[in-house]
Amino acid sequence: MSRTTLSGFSSRAIHHGYDPAENQGALTPPMHLASTFAFESAEQGGAIFAGEEQGYFYSRIGNPTVDLLEQRLAVLEGAEAGVAAASGMGAITAVMWSLLEAGDEIVTDKTLYGCTFAFFRHGLAKFGVKVTHVDLTDPSALEAAMHQGVKVVYFETPANPNMRLVDIAAISEVAHRYDAQVVVDNTYATPALTRPIELGADIVVHSATKYLGGHGDLVGGLVAGSAETMQKVRLEGLKDMTGAVMSPFTATLIMRGLKTLALRMERHSKTAMEVALWLEAQSQVAAVHYPGLESFGQHALANRQMALPGGMIAFDLAGGYDQGIRFMNRLEMIIRAVSLGDAETLIQHPASMTHSTYTPEERAEHGIGEGLLRLSVGLEEAEDIFADLEQALVASELSIAA
Repeated sequence: MSRTTLSGFSSRAIHHGYDPAENQGALTPPMHLASTFAFESAEQGGAIFAGEEQGYFYSRIGNPTVDLLEQRLAVLEGAEAGVAAASGMGAITAVMWSLLEAGDEIVTDKTLYGCTFAFFRHGLAKFGVKVTHVDLTDPSALEAAMHQGVKVVYFETPANPNMRLVDIAAISEVAHRYDAQVVVDNTYATPALTRPIELGADIVVHSATKYLGGHGDLVGGLVAGSAETMQKVRLEGLKDMTGAVMSPFTATLIMRGLKTLALRMERHSKTAMEVALWLEAQSQVAAVHYPGLESFGQHALANRQMALPGGMIAFDLAGGYDQGIRFMNRLEMIIRAVSLGDAETLIQHPASMTHSTYTPEERAEHGIGEGLLRLSVGLEEAEDIFADLEQALVASELSIAA
């Protein structure tokens, strides 16, 4: 069977685009640590620069190792092409600088990752791009906000940090009636659980730092979409506007992570479901936000749009902000850190950490509670996660009583 015709997700993640026989039998793709590439002739160099001939000439524009990762991400997302960037924000900014110009408008969901929110609100706006936040859990709200000046509709699903879901198919249908492009941050779900392009979206962005890498040892970003749009993103947003180029070493690490992505997402989801049910049963927990729970307000959409509910949980403690801080400080195995998708279980407090770029009023408006905690469930045994959560809940409650 040809590596280009593999149908299984993990088979493509492991084999797509690479043949050991063409690389001296090396099982792992070689890492091309070259900044520049030689031409056979001046004529060939001119043809490559002119786009008349395929080839590499400078690693800011293309590198064989990074190119292989881009191909694999594209095939996993059901896209025509991919582009790699130095970080998730590098991926997002490269896309936006390529699609937007002064006078355009972007419509986004009410809930966004803090740095994305800051880039839209304080970055794009500074250059004459209007940013409008609407509740994209309601397609009619998007319909009311749409007009021909809207060029991009952007959202995360599940959203960081409160786990809101957006119906990709419904929102894409509305946006496309106004010729707007739909850009979805698929970091939380990954293509193992959700493939937005297959549901109607135009572009997918990722912080590959998270689940795609999976080991907490890299920073990277990825984009997938049509070949024409990805070429525009590569030559405008990446090459000229941001220069946020991924290194070959980072690409190698992400390809290593992709090999186990499906397995890890199954384990993350299984354990997270157990943890969510456990949290829901605790009297000190006021609310648990997790797509796998029947009590989750968008549970039906989660079942329709996600293969599994994922590894991220948001929850509120009954004691609010103060108990949340005490609870975090009492944890022993679970690590206080702001990333997610690692083998280790991580926890953070959005109001004081990842979403501190919002004002308190903006957090309230955008559905991010002051006492909300975000838990990235790792690959440890569920019993050990329960034990750490339980002792921290007891200790934080006693601290308040004292």
